[in-house]
Amino acid sequence: MSAAVAFERVGQIQAMLAALQPPIAATSAPATSFASSLQAATASAASTGAASGAGVATPFAAEIDAAAQRNGIDPALLRGLIRQESGFDPTARSSAGAIGLCQLMPATAAGLGIANPADPVQNIEGGAKYLRQQLDRFGGDVSKALAAYNAGPGAVQRYGGVPPYAETQAYVQRVTAYADEYRGQAATAPTASAALSASPLVTAALGVATPAVPATASSSSSGLGYATT
Repeated sequence: MSAAVAFERVGQIQAMLAALQPPIAATSAPATSFASSLQAATASAASTGAASGAGVATPFAAEIDAAAQRNGIDPALLRGLIRQESGFDPTARSSAGAIGLCQLMPATAAGLGIANPADPVQNIEGGAKYLRQQLDRFGGDVSKALAAYNAGPGAVQRYGGVPPYAETQAYVQRVTAYADEYRGQAATAPTASAALSASPLVTAALGVATPAVPATASSSSSGLGYATT
C-alpha cells in the first residue's frame, strides 16, 4: 500500500471516529492528528536512514556519520575503513608512523589541514577527506580509492587498478566486506516507522503486518593498512 493511500484511509477512519465519539473534554491535552503523527514519524525514519550505514552502533558513530556527510562518503565505507585501519582504536600507531583511527601519516594529515591527527575527531575528518580525494581521483571507483588509501595513488596509477600487493588486495576486500556488513545492519535496524507499525491501531488502519526485525551483531578486527601519499 502506498503512503498516499495509507494516509487517505487514516483520514477516513478519523472522520468516522469523530462522528461516533463525543467531543473530548476541555481539560484533556490537545491531541495531535494521528495521520499527521504517522506522516511525521515516517518522514523522520526516512531521513534517518537516508545514508546507508548511518547510525550503526560503532565507537565514534556520531563523529563518523558527521565526517561522512561533510565529505559525501558512504558512512558504511568509512566505518569499514576505520575498522580495518585501527580496529576503532584512537591510540593506534603503526611501525611506519601512521596515527589514530584512520592511520594518517603525519605528512598526509598536515596536507589535509589536520593540526592534531592524534585527536579522534580530527583524525576521522582527515581520513574522510583523504578517502574523498581518492574517490574523486579515480572517478568514484571504490576499489581503486581504497587501494590508493592503503598503497598510495601512485601505485594505483602505475598498475591501472588495485596493485598486485597481497596486503593491498586483502585490504580492499576486507574494507569492502566490512562496509557491506554495516549496510546490512543499517537495513535491518529498527526505525521509527517500524516501531510505529507495531501499534495495533496502525496495523488495523493500514492493513499491514508488523515487520520482524532480525538481530544483528558486529565484530571488529585490527587494521593492517595505513594511508600514504
